Amino acid sequence: MATQVARVTQAIAESPISFDDALKVGFARAAATLRGITGLRILEQRVAVKDNKIATYRVRFEVIFLLEG
Repeated sequence: MATQVARVTQAIAESPISFDDALKVGFARAAATLRGITGLRILEQRVAVKDNKIATYRVRFEVIFLLEG
């Protein structure tokens, strides 16, 4: 059985649409940069407010991916 080592890194993504969209945007960007992603973990959700309305949805998350080699 092969031994695997994973790395965890944090990222923040935002969207004017929803938390779900922010996470999808963040995942798409992470997937374009990192190889071997095995999972995500949502750490925090926040909203930015402007003029008494929600302006953007923000998600802070961890990306778990396997190290190569």
